Amino acid sequence: MTDTSTNAPELPALAGGPYDIEFFFDPGCPFAWQTSVWARRVTELRDVAIGWRFVSLRFINEDKDLPDRTVDAQTRGLRYHRICAAARGRLGNDAVGALYRAYGERYWYTAGEGDLVDRLAAAAASVDPVAILAELDLPADLIEAADDDSWDTLIRAESDEAFRRTGPDVGTPIITFDPPHGNSLFGPVISSIPDDDTSVRFYDALRTFADFMPFSELKRTHRAPLDLPLFASD
Repeated sequence: MTDTSTNAPELPALAGGPYDIEFFFDPGCPFAWQTSVWARRVTELRDVAIGWRFVSLRFINEDKDLPDRTVDAQTRGLRYHRICAAARGRLGNDAVGALYRAYGERYWYTAGEGDLVDRLAAAAASVDPVAILAELDLPADLIEAADDDSWDTLIRAESDEAFRRTGPDVGTPIITFDPPHGNSLFGPVISSIPDDDTSVRFYDALRTFADFMPFSELKRTHRAPLDLPLFASD
């Protein structure tokens, strides 16, 4: 589904910019969530602005043979993406950030039972978008977007753009530094949230890599367990 051609048309700029980074997220990706918590803290410690964009696990994996529970969970993520897209259209970038944060705080910080797929599916099913909209004092009728697949054109376009910028065979999160023409990288993938001093130094180090356009990759496959209650019994 992903068009990685460098000739693909660019997305319209996000309103309220320019942003220092564009952060492509799926609400059901734990790695994107951990990185987003770190990135939000950096915005509080430094003059850094985040523009929120979508990358859909449902669309990325639509041609794969996945367990039904995983498909259901990713479909719930897509439905929430639609709400976020509608909120952006009416209220702007900050509403998307608030919606993503509220979803993640409900999703990742409750312990579950059963295998990991069961826990993720149950956690996704437990998140109530109606309650989130009410808590954030956002228009209640945004819930109608969850069933409106006309938003999928935008969500697909942003998912495609994320992989056009990085190239194929990467995961989430994807971050563009100095969008739209700065370097885009998969990650950072972090298992826990660094302290404030490390958060800032980590950001500065990443900017050094990102600002050197010929840089493409650093990776290791050994990593610490995710520091999230939903993964505690895995």
